[in-house]
Amino acid sequence: MVAVNGSGSIDWDDARVFLAVARHGSLRAAGRALGLSQPTVGRRLAAFEQTFGGPTLFDRLPDGLRLNPAGEALVAAAERLESAALALERRRVAGSPTLSGTVRVSVGEWAESLLARHCGRAGKDGLPPGIILELVESPQTANLARRDADLALRHGVPEAGNLVVAKVGAIAGALYRRRDGGEPVRGPQRGASWITYTEEQAHYVSARWLDQQIRNSGGRVVLRASNLAMRVEAIRAGVGIGLLPCFAGDSDPLLERATDPVPELAADYWVIVHRDLRRAACVRAVIDWIRDIFARHRDMLAGAGEADPTRTGNMAPADRKSAAD
Repeated sequence: MVAVNGSGSIDWDDARVFLAVARHGSLRAAGRALGLSQPTVGRRLAAFEQTFGGPTLFDRLPDGLRLNPAGEALVAAAERLESAALALERRRVAGSPTLSGTVRVSVGEWAESLLARHCGRAGKDGLPPGIILELVESPQTANLARRDADLALRHGVPEAGNLVVAKVGAIAGALYRRRDGGEPVRGPQRGASWITYTEEQAHYVSARWLDQQIRNSGGRVVLRASNLAMRVEAIRAGVGIGLLPCFAGDSDPLLERATDPVPELAADYWVIVHRDLRRAACVRAVIDWIRDIFARHRDMLAGAGEADPTRTGNMAPADRKSAAD
């Protein structure tokens, strides 16, 4: 608690809600970002505003809440409070030797699918039993300074921030179609039906590449789907041809490759962690686990043959040096 003129106190949780509403523009959106219900966000915001004399920090508009001058004057101080509180929290987590608790990982959809396939496996592929993995799928890397996630596995490196990054490997992709029992047909057929990304995802490198292939082949889009799972199901059902990571397409007996792995879509992946958390026991364990998956399944991830994702023979041994070292 922080004393306010001897007559009250500021609760950090209330200040955190104030900042979330300021950033997201509504109680509902702030609640989603914080993992809180809308009524809880509303109560905490009201408590924060009451500390400053009443509900005077936001203009209540039909489309949400907008900071007024009184609220804008508090943002910088609230952000300094946030920065200090989060720094203390990162130090607390980093100092804990226990291998238990939830570790939140920011991922894109291909990385999310890869990690989800391995997180429950026993033995070498498994996480320590006390760790709960939370995968947060988003096209953007979470803000690690604000602990929107504990670490990130992305195919791009942030341009700034007090972060430690380490390359862990690459994931290849290829075009796939439903297996029909005949001889495999290489390449998309003229006028083929295609499954691709949504219009909101059209800026993705893979979406732009697909659009070019569709135009070149004289094909037609029959489905736009916003996530990998929907695209996989549509290809399995024979709806059309589409792009998948090789580890997903090659392990599915209903699918066959229509192309070799596409060189221009092979993506290098990086583990990213805030410098303060790089030595936290739980975070280090998850980083080492991710490195292990990429190392032992390197051939499968590169699309070197139609491999079973559970197969470990003839694969490179893990480099157990932590990415955070």
